[in-house]
Amino acid sequence: MKKQIITIVVGLSLITALQAQEIPVEKLIIQLENNTQKYSKLILQNEIEGIQVEHIALTGNKSIVDDANEGYKSIYLFFKGKGTVKTMNIKYEIVPETILLPNVAKSISIKTAKNDTLHYLKIVTKLSAQDLVELNEFPIENTQKVYYAKFEDCRPYTEPIKSPNTISRTIMPNKIIPRIAMGTVQTKGPDKVGAHKHPMLEQLFLGLSKNNIIVYADDAQRPLLEYSLLHIPLGSMHSVSVEKDDVLYYVWMDFFMDSKGEEWLKTHNVSEDKK
Repeated sequence: MKKQIITIVVGLSLITALQAQEIPVEKLIIQLENNTQKYSKLILQNEIEGIQVEHIALTGNKSIVDDANEGYKSIYLFFKGKGTVKTMNIKYEIVPETILLPNVAKSISIKTAKNDTLHYLKIVTKLSAQDLVELNEFPIENTQKVYYAKFEDCRPYTEPIKSPNTISRTIMPNKIIPRIAMGTVQTKGPDKVGAHKHPMLEQLFLGLSKNNIIVYADDAQRPLLEYSLLHIPLGSMHSVSVEKDDVLYYVWMDFFMDSKGEEWLKTHNVSEDKK
């Protein structure tokens, strides 16, 4: 009986360890089936409370209209293909690696360029009562107009955990949508992002064009290729490596538990642009 109990305890310990080491990742569908005008799929469902990530791909000549929902905020990450977004009588050029937040806009119209397929992530966050309070305290210029930026035009920063060869950019600063910030990391191998942890936030990585890296979290490791989405296990000690001649290029998305956690962003040292 005692031997059976020990076996059960050891088995449960192994299962728990394996579960703790899991690094969820999901590859996005890039090649659409023939005659498909619109494709959509929820990605990494239920990984982060209050956050929904949807991969959408559009082709053809028709525009689609996306309406805002009260109590929610949306972020659009365009990562492949070209097109336009029109809202509040302004048309925005969409190229690969563009971010857009409608903010106060009630709806946006999205159209794909001729003979192209536009791929993007729509990230929706549910606003808490505290989020609504803080949103009203943010600078007006952050919340009352559309936020639009091409990744390459965003301000760079440095971090002690990254090499001098790395180009990091903040593509969405905090205090636009409560408790969320986003940026990119780009370098060529051999290189790495040093081990670190941040139990005050949930984090997703989106592999961009040609990205081919290994992500480590505690005792686990998982490859992250281009056009794949990965969830860093909460509170894990994690790092990234890229081999010689390979490319490291991904979007990080930080979802903080509360606004106090945003102090973490002070580890980002703003620097002069280096293109």
